[in-house]
Amino acid sequence: MAGHLRDLIRAKDRMQGLVSAVMAIGSELDLPTVLHRIVVTAMDLADARYGALGVLAPSGDHLEQFITAGLSEEERAALAGVDFPHGRGVLGQLIHHPEPLRVTDIPSHPASVGFPPGHPPMQTLLGVAITVRGEIYGDLYLSERVDGRPFDDEDEEVVRALAGAAGIAIENARLFSYVRDSAEQFQRLLLPKLPDLAPFSGAAVYRTAEEPARVGGDWYDAVVLPDRACAAVIGDVVGHDLHAAAAMAQARNMLRALLYDRRSPPSAVLTQLDRTVHAIADLPVITACLARFEPVATGWTLHWSSAGHPPPLVLAPDGRAEYLDADPGIPLGVDPGLYRPDHTHPLPAGATVLFFSDGLVEHPDHPIDERLNVLAGLAAAHADLSPDDLVHFLADHHPSDGHDDMAVLAIRIPGEG
Repeated sequence: MAGHLRDLIRAKDRMQGLVSAVMAIGSELDLPTVLHRIVVTAMDLADARYGALGVLAPSGDHLEQFITAGLSEEERAALAGVDFPHGRGVLGQLIHHPEPLRVTDIPSHPASVGFPPGHPPMQTLLGVAITVRGEIYGDLYLSERVDGRPFDDEDEEVVRALAGAAGIAIENARLFSYVRDSAEQFQRLLLPKLPDLAPFSGAAVYRTAEEPARVGGDWYDAVVLPDRACAAVIGDVVGHDLHAAAAMAQARNMLRALLYDRRSPPSAVLTQLDRTVHAIADLPVITACLARFEPVATGWTLHWSSAGHPPPLVLAPDGRAEYLDADPGIPLGVDPGLYRPDHTHPLPAGATVLFFSDGLVEHPDHPIDERLNVLAGLAAAHADLSPDDLVHFLADHHPSDGHDDMAVLAIRIPGEG
């Protein structure tokens, strides 16, 4: 009776431990952390000395990750430089024959090819394939119960449950990667490749949000106009979905047509775009900053108008950085009848003007002015980079939290002579 009660208590403890582990696993987003936690949990619940988890590459012909737990620092040092298992020995059994495997004497198993130099001696093994809907993602292994006994049915049930959780985590991570890559590719297809802007030089970069399926509405464009001015625009459509991306493409195409059709101030072009959008399209609210780099007797002047967008950042050739703070106007899609202001600012030879979307600087834990100052410092410290290197550097080292998509556009006016 006492033994039966102990078994019931042990089974209850295992079940509670398994439920707690799966709940904790589900709250973690980083895949290596999830998989390591699964290995450690399996070891704890089966009272095993060692554990490992191998993740097959999508091709299925090699392991792309091999996560171990239980090894001492000395044992890890002895295995330094040893490659992942290649699936030719006992561990390969589960890849080719995905049925639970229990071995009481590893060296005597027909498939055993021995351990690599420095590997701790192991006698017993419990292995379970990691599968989801018939697709094999890898294997979860345990070795050496602490009490010296072989692994039993209860151990196998626990490991099979955790292998299922591992499979879902791996599948979700790959789906996350696929969706994000597809979203970024889709967005890039909608954004233009900047044309030759001579005598100006320019570059732009777009980055998707860190969360999956967040196709964004950030956009940019630049073009040299018939009157020798260079027009540059950056914008952000409210929303993170296919509708926002489609709206972005519509707005960009309409704006380019309006720019070529008339030599109007930026404010007038934005007003006409607002009226056009309001009349013929059902688009969401859009912020934008439209600028013209115009030739004057002394060089070049920046002539711009903003529709609720962050201000341009001017980098002088000596590295000084200055935001062109001015009346930002209201976003497009609010009221096309409201007045829009224009602004001008002289530009020294060789200056670079940066336009960016708010995804580059927004962070919920920091005031926006602080993040803008950080961006200005980064840009000033790297003002000597080419426009292409500069926009990629800022996108790589952005001061935001990364939860919004971002776009950066740099236009450098000609130098002296």
